[in-house]
Amino acid sequence: MARNGPGKAFRKGITLVELIRAYPDDEAAKQWFVEMRWPDGVECPHCGSGNIQQGGTHKTQDYRCRSCRKWFSVKTASVMQGSNLGYQTWLLAIYLMSTSLKGVASMKLHRDLGITQKSAWHLAHRIRECWDDDAEMPFTGPVEADETYMGGRRANMPKAKRKELTGRGTVGKTVVVGVKDRATNEVRAAVVEGTDAATLQSFIVEHVDGAARVFTDDHGGYVGMVFDHERINHSAGEYVRGEVHTQGIESFWSMLKRAHKGTFHKISPKHMHRYVTEFSGRHNARVLDTADQIRVMVEGMIGKRLRYPDLIA
Repeated sequence: MARNGPGKAFRKGITLVELIRAYPDDEAAKQWFVEMRWPDGVECPHCGSGNIQQGGTHKTQDYRCRSCRKWFSVKTASVMQGSNLGYQTWLLAIYLMSTSLKGVASMKLHRDLGITQKSAWHLAHRIRECWDDDAEMPFTGPVEADETYMGGRRANMPKAKRKELTGRGTVGKTVVVGVKDRATNEVRAAVVEGTDAATLQSFIVEHVDGAARVFTDDHGGYVGMVFDHERINHSAGEYVRGEVHTQGIESFWSMLKRAHKGTFHKISPKHMHRYVTEFSGRHNARVLDTADQIRVMVEGMIGKRLRYPDLIA
């Protein structure tokens, strides 16, 4: 008898075969993007008018606004703007990145989608922009807060790089701070400059409601917080005291670090915030069916842009 697998088996998934059968070419995929972006009818992304002319003589733009007289397509004013990649390629990339818990390397996208590695790398970073959501309500708790360090092992670095690093332990690594709301299971995380009290606590204050209970470890940066705050004493071998622990946010760090070592192998500090955004966004959308996960990502595309010169600047 068939059994559901562990994890979030209640979700309705979509197989890769089903996706390709449903959207076998660029035209079918383009119509899907149009329906996702404009479910109530096409609107001009420049002025918002619904007085739209479809078709015409333009080579790449499918619509013309009769109000502002500008041409546009479903890619306009989104992370897809200026992309020469086909709509089916975009849809497949979004599917692969939304359903792969440990992320997808650009070399994997390059092979699976039949595009160059450079295009795959830019495509993946554009898609990561979809998970960047500024309109977020503060967590009401209980909330777990923690920090971690991301970076390669010094023993694996070139000799010249090792010489640049003075000190021990976390020197040269990137600091990431995060909070997890037990009520919703949502995570928010960001790259920060350091682990001092001002930095860590300002992040928590920004994302957590003032009335929430907050649990942390015994790091000195959490001392004196304005919340109903309890600490677990890791340095004394204490990891759980009733409901006081940080194992939820530490589990999220574990997933991020597995991806760092097993999928991407190396993440530049310059782009670390993009990967943190990706893993936070995908974690928060895991309760949704696959179709809804993809729809949320398409909604997150609108109004964002990431040109290649800006990415490598």
